[in-house]
Amino acid sequence: MIKIKEKGLQDYYSTWQEMVSFTENRNNHTEDELWTLEHRSVFTQGLCGKPEHLLRETEIEVIKSDRGGQITYHGPGQLIVYCLIDIKRIGIGVKQMVSIIEKSIIDLLSDYSISSHKIPGAPGVYVDDSKIAALGLKVKRGKTYHGLSLNVDMNLSPYSLINPCGYKDLKITQISNLTDNKPDLDKIKKQLTNNLTKYVSRS
Repeated sequence: MIKIKEKGLQDYYSTWQEMVSFTENRNNHTEDELWTLEHRSVFTQGLCGKPEHLLRETEIEVIKSDRGGQITYHGPGQLIVYCLIDIKRIGIGVKQMVSIIEKSIIDLLSDYSISSHKIPGAPGVYVDDSKIAALGLKVKRGKTYHGLSLNVDMNLSPYSLINPCGYKDLKITQISNLTDNKPDLDKIKKQLTNNLTKYVSRS
């Protein structure tokens, strides 16, 4: 069973520290959790993040994180789902967990008649040649934290200040640009966590 926790609008640093604490203090019987939230505007760099992917100085805070991947942006209107999963206990590896996250997003977008796909070697979900969802995980003692970000209905302009996920000229899109009706973030949150719960429990 996976517990869903809705956390609303949160700053990045304190949520990251809360994930680290949860992961370090959990035991073999601790329930897995999915945390749903939005972040206040922030750029985050992955463990191997290269500073040159931040193209110019900005007033938006830049935080060096312990997740995988390069620089990305988080802000209101973007759905974050943090995946605190004991993958060792359920018998899957990190690559399979990444595939579960990507499939969950692709299936969700299909419900909105948005055709999306993966790109080998470039984790995330894409619509044509534009990225709509990013993901980055950290695994500690067989347990994951961090997770995914899905662009729903947000201000995309801060992406112009970076090479998103380390890719020069990578285009970014969001659900609101691809549908006629304004997307309901709460509904999308429930659909996506349902997908994640279903695929994790099937593994």
